[in-house]
Amino acid sequence: MNIGVLVFPGSNCDHDAYHALKHIHGIDTSFIWHKESDLGNVDAIVIPGGFSYGDYLRSGAIARFSPVMNSVASFASKGGPVLGICNGFQILLEARLLPGTMMANEQLRFSCKFINLTCRTNRTPFTSSVPTETILHIPIAHGEGNYFADDDLVKQLEDRDQIVFSYCDAFGNITEVANPNGSTANIAGICNETGNVVGMMPHPERAVEKQLGSNHGRFLFDSIDQYLTHSI
Repeated sequence: MNIGVLVFPGSNCDHDAYHALKHIHGIDTSFIWHKESDLGNVDAIVIPGGFSYGDYLRSGAIARFSPVMNSVASFASKGGPVLGICNGFQILLEARLLPGTMMANEQLRFSCKFINLTCRTNRTPFTSSVPTETILHIPIAHGEGNYFADDDLVKQLEDRDQIVFSYCDAFGNITEVANPNGSTANIAGICNETGNVVGMMPHPERAVEKQLGSNHGRFLFDSIDQYLTHSI
């Protein structure tokens, strides 16, 4: 089992993701530079957070054209598990591997704090082991995390079970007050129709050790570990 972590100019959560996978969960993990066109022998891909290419034009807009993304698209089309975190989510949207778009936070300032999430579906490789009704306490750190989808797309996401995470309060209630950035319908993470590509704004890789405030991010990495263990 081997998971690849992509690295772009401006990535700053690549080592956090590597640490969570390699040192906390004991999964063989390797870095993949954005100019590579060969993913190598990987079983899953993580696109980490940061500010790829300085977020010039739009977040993820330039990274979408890096050579490695053609390989990621091919990998995903064959059912390979892909997780995009924060900037990684933005890159997946720009690459049209996930629907919708990202805008500046509603309050027009960077937001960095712990928030609460409810997991809406267990059908993805990254949420298959998340206990039902568990409230996840995970940090966010973004200035452009306001996910936008029109009414038709929101209905499609709901009907096809593609909403993976929603911002909620400490009791699991999906409320306007619990929404940290103005995202449509409190959406914090989505997946593609087949469920193998997941994008989320919160940072599970920063919540794998209680000493740092929470270990709830481990649920996602436990999920992909168990998924790959039983599918390889």
